[in-house]
Amino acid sequence: MYNTVMNSAQADYSADGPGVPGKRLLALLQLARGLEERIEKTLDEVQLSVAQFGVLGHLVDAGKAIPLSELAARINCVRSNVTQMVDRLESEGLVRRVPDPNDRRVILAELTEEGRKRQAAGTEQMRALEQLLEAKVGADDRAVIRRAMQALG
Repeated sequence: MYNTVMNSAQADYSADGPGVPGKRLLALLQLARGLEERIEKTLDEVQLSVAQFGVLGHLVDAGKAIPLSELAARINCVRSNVTQMVDRLESEGLVRRVPDPNDRRVILAELTEEGRKRQAAGTEQMRALEQLLEAKVGADDRAVIRRAMQALG
């Protein structure tokens, strides 16, 4: 499926034709969706979703338990979404809620040892995927992709 999506996106992007406004943009979107599918499949091997991997990564980066409001700001979403995500991560034993010793009204999200292991396994899987993609996409093309990403913001 992944290769089919990628080949189709490549064909759509390279084909010029009158009367098809946005065809190249749509091909880029199709390419991004194919890459997202590949990432999801990669992380599924360690039983993580992309969102879970992101949250665990932010907790690893923080190096300590952090308030749910700070976690929401780090992942740029509303607190209710973070609450639901932490609920799921907590039910899987990857995160635990702990009271803030300095403010009893605040709840902190803390990474468990299992959460740390699963995030590290996800990181290894993502590195392997990056290496695979780098082997398939030459340095010149990677430079073009980097410039395009910078131009888009």
